[in-house]
Amino acid sequence: MQKIIIMVGPTAIGKTDLALNLAPKINAEIISGDSMQIYQEVSIGTAKPTAAEQAQVKHYLINEKSIFEEYSVKDFVKAATSAVDEIVATGRVPLVVGGTGFYINALVNKMQLGEPGEYKTSVDAKWEQYLADYGPQQLWNELNKLDPQAASKIAVPNSRRTLRALTVITRTGKLFSQQQSQIEPRYDALIIGLNTDRKIVYERINKRVDIMMERGLLDEAKLIYENRKREHQVIQAIGYKEFFPYFQGDRSLEECVSKLKQASRKYAKRQLTYFKHQLSVDWFDPIRDSNCADAIYQKVTEFLNK
Repeated sequence: MQKIIIMVGPTAIGKTDLALNLAPKINAEIISGDSMQIYQEVSIGTAKPTAAEQAQVKHYLINEKSIFEEYSVKDFVKAATSAVDEIVATGRVPLVVGGTGFYINALVNKMQLGEPGEYKTSVDAKWEQYLADYGPQQLWNELNKLDPQAASKIAVPNSRRTLRALTVITRTGKLFSQQQSQIEPRYDALIIGLNTDRKIVYERINKRVDIMMERGLLDEAKLIYENRKREHQVIQAIGYKEFFPYFQGDRSLEECVSKLKQASRKYAKRQLTYFKHQLSVDWFDPIRDSNCADAIYQKVTEFLNK
């Protein structure tokens, strides 16, 4: 089974820096496991590696789609597996760096993603209306109440899959999770997790938001707002929708920035919960452990040489 390295962790923990440090040492190329870095038009709010950083190590699945194109987890898995094959063919090591837990899980394991056997008919109108009235988070919360196991494997912004799961439950009376096939691993994956004290993570998130604002995050958010009826996934991304009330004149900019920081902190908490419960992860602390990079390199080297 093909070996791959994966690096995960909450936003602002330092995955990009550590990945760039590790990649040359293990002859690796980087695949973005983030659901939003694929889009060309947005870079600041998605914490995309800079052009200089991308020049250091070859990257895949960055700037390959427009915000006006659809990009699902199924699309990601197809593109990521192709990237893995391409990297391996050149004798290099695939290093997946990402923050989207469900995307990583779907890559590592062979999960049903809209394939034959999954519920295909139109979604229940009741749940469609619920989504329109309350948004993706509340819709996901409803699924989490009914079928926590299914909800844990669906990203909050993936409303289409949440709708499908709720429709299955409503129409069949059976849990969506009980109708999924046995999951088999696709790769022999070593998953490196980065984390530190929660207070430190939250402080870093708040600081990152301030830096993003200085770099022009508001302009990106305005682009998404002005095209909100045309684009697909990005409208749900944390970092953009929080500013919609400002553009509508309902909230001050300061209030929206505060809301973004709060949403980012909550997302980081959800990320960690997902990683800890859905994936087998080896955890390291890049903030408080000065030997973290060396320890990760040793762990990865041992794994690759097994």
